[in-house]
Amino acid sequence: MNQKHILTLFLLALALTACAQPTTAVVQPSPTSLPPTVTPAPTPTPRPLTVMTHDSFAVSESVVAAFEAQYNAKVQFLKAGDTGTALNKAILSKDAPLADVFYGVDNTFLSRALDEGIFEPYASPLVADIPAYLLLDSQFRALPVDYADVCLNYDKAYFTGTVTSTVTAPPQTLEDLLLPEYKGLLVVENPATSSPGLAFLLATIGHFGEEGYLDYWQGLVDNEVTVVNDWNTAYYTEFTRSGGTRPIVVSYNSSPVFELIYADPPVDEPPTAAIVSDETCFRQIELVGILKGTPRRDLAEKWVDFMLSIAFQEDMPLQMAVFPVNKKAQIGDQFIQFLAVPQMPAFIRPADIAEKRQAWIEDWTDVVLR
Repeated sequence: MNQKHILTLFLLALALTACAQPTTAVVQPSPTSLPPTVTPAPTPTPRPLTVMTHDSFAVSESVVAAFEAQYNAKVQFLKAGDTGTALNKAILSKDAPLADVFYGVDNTFLSRALDEGIFEPYASPLVADIPAYLLLDSQFRALPVDYADVCLNYDKAYFTGTVTSTVTAPPQTLEDLLLPEYKGLLVVENPATSSPGLAFLLATIGHFGEEGYLDYWQGLVDNEVTVVNDWNTAYYTEFTRSGGTRPIVVSYNSSPVFELIYADPPVDEPPTAAIVSDETCFRQIELVGILKGTPRRDLAEKWVDFMLSIAFQEDMPLQMAVFPVNKKAQIGDQFIQFLAVPQMPAFIRPADIAEKRQAWIEDWTDVVLR
């Protein structure tokens, strides 16, 4: 076999070997075979809601967060002073409202708010869970959220002989405060500058009538009543529980329970008590309304519903020392055990308060302070 035949056979062998080897094809993926790119949906921007309140408003952050999460909202609270000051701001800005909702107008200022037309009617479905006597506006322009009773409080130790005292029994009626044994024992707040002071003035008007309340106050002046500008001064400076000289103070029926809750060292029962005899207390009712002209009416309605819901209502007692209007809301065991509730608070129609409040205060000032 010559070299030419050998070369031919060698090339033939290589060709047969190549045909016998498996081949792997490299396939370039087409654009249509790639997995699709998933673009996450944008998170909706939370809707803002502004709630105007008085300066004493407080609520747990977790409660507000629950509302914000449920409705994708961001709630801003605009604290605008005491009740009267906040209402003035709401009225002055009614053509260009500063907020969507206003909370904190009470039954002493309600008629003024309604007369100024700052609220839009809204009959929340939760109205069915509120006692009828708390529904002060038949058109549902303002709905009740909470209530508190302004009552006389006394220091138990003063009247039990624990401290030096010649008086062994606390007063039980407004008339008792005129007796000689209670001379120099009472401190009250000025109704022109203090909400509980105004409430106590209204209690005396409700009990003695317009024809008799000034004579009663003259009797208190003769019995050496002390008048201060605000509740803090009355309770934390003048009251004997705080080192003062006055064992009787105008405060709230809830105050004794808070004395128990925050006592340091702890105590088994409140060291103070509230006097809740008929027509010795005045019930303050705070309300919420949707401000006319809000561009977020639907969200404002949800907030009103939320304030009347059990979650918000049960948060209020420890936050603001007020009590729920929702009949289904529960209060803590300490309130159940120790809270004294007046069965017959003094009553004055909100319309009469709105019409005569300023004149009553001016007449009171002439008798008590001049």
